[in-house]
Amino acid sequence: MRKYDIAYTLGQIIIGLASFWKPTKVSGLENFPEGPALICANHVHNSDPFYIVTSFPRRDRVWIMAKEEISHWPVVGPLLSWFGFLIWVKRGKSDVGAVKSALKALKGGEKLLIFPEGTRNDELGEGKTGAAMMAIRAKVPILPVHISGERGFLIRVKVRIGQPYLPFTEDRKATTEDYQRATDVLMEKIRALGEEDRREALP
Repeated sequence: MRKYDIAYTLGQIIIGLASFWKPTKVSGLENFPEGPALICANHVHNSDPFYIVTSFPRRDRVWIMAKEEISHWPVVGPLLSWFGFLIWVKRGKSDVGAVKSALKALKGGEKLLIFPEGTRNDELGEGKTGAAMMAIRAKVPILPVHISGERGFLIRVKVRIGQPYLPFTEDRKATTEDYQRATDVLMEKIRALGEEDRREALP
């Protein structure tokens, strides 16, 4: 059994226990693409990666970009590092090594989960251009995802998966302005997915 399979199974068990009374609701799973993709989601809670990744089929390994501080947490940090599918990011500065590792995964045909805001926010914040830049450079589609924010044993977490799309299709080198426009479009798509969830919740 691959390390990823072990991690995926553990994640399913943890999420299953956490959401025993209200199982996670996943919408749009038919949009999950074959081949490489940059998965971009809003970020409200430390548990977001577990809910999102275990919502996807096990067949595809999903790399996760995460803040380096987590690697220093007792037990959890070493365990996640051992699994080997996390890319640790030094926050507060340009981490060239992390970007190179992310691009290598994407160009190698794999999927990568990233939170474009770069930090947790109760409400969707402003996206940083790094996610769009990586998708454009690797020439892979972006898969927008929205996850609901509330957590609790009697609260159902909702993961809504949007349609994959190419953020840049022009036959030229992308500019800084292109990265910003692509980021604005991405954040709007994530916001629209959240609005769909809210409309469905209305009586």
